[in-house]
Amino acid sequence: MDLKERTVLLTGASGGIGKRVARRLAASGARVALAGRQTEVLGQLAEELRGSGVKAEPVIGDLADLDSLDDLVDRAERALGPIDVLINNAGVELAASFPKYQRTELEWIVTVNLTAPMLLTRRVLPGMLERGRGHVVFVSTGAAKVAPAYQAPYAATKSGLVSLAQSLRAEYHRSPVGFSVVLPGFVKGDGMYQAWIDQGVTASRMLGSTTVDRIAGKIVGAVQHDRPEVLDMGMPVRSMFATTQLSPGFGDSMARRMSPVFRKQAEMRDRL
Repeated sequence: MDLKERTVLLTGASGGIGKRVARRLAASGARVALAGRQTEVLGQLAEELRGSGVKAEPVIGDLADLDSLDDLVDRAERALGPIDVLINNAGVELAASFPKYQRTELEWIVTVNLTAPMLLTRRVLPGMLERGRGHVVFVSTGAAKVAPAYQAPYAATKSGLVSLAQSLRAEYHRSPVGFSVVLPGFVKGDGMYQAWIDQGVTASRMLGSTTVDRIAGKIVGAVQHDRPEVLDMGMPVRSMFATTQLSPGFGDSMARRMSPVFRKQAEMRDRL
């Protein structure tokens, strides 16, 4: 898809990856609806993007409020026109041993990470089909392939996005609408993992890492080239993940290697 003068709804736009994606979209000539909760941050980002000659509007909303999602899309479309691209970038995590999760926390993670992307996609898809163009991206994680300890609800919901994208591609393979899932590894430069690095917590080097700029490029590239699934952990990992499917014991080993960084986070939060 050529993104020039296409309208993109980007969730999680105030976060580290979201900001980089927004800038890349603007550089491609897209109109960008910036969805998120941080009014001031989104307002400043919208002004920055407008300075590059494109249309951009903040669309303030909380994905945990499922009843507000239709209105969020309506406001974005009133400001910038029908949605051509939906990028489900927003996500939340909380490291803890499983019994330490409160029910409200489990519901929050499932709502933001999985239910909201489903509802937003269901809302914009009919218009895309009617207009004969569109693309939806789901931003998942490498933990969807090998799920570490102390992140069970996060890994489970992000795994759901992988299946969701695959199912929708199969259902609409004869249509002009595409679906992609992007799976970053540990992301340096901004966001969750960078905050951990700042606290002195890092993952094993053998697990690899990537950067926010690289992931932003992968997300925009997935739209432009209709890529089904994009893995980026800063190292060749597809063969490793394939091996986990052939050998569950190997998958167990990889999950254990990934877990210490998450255990440390759970410990720092007093959630073991």
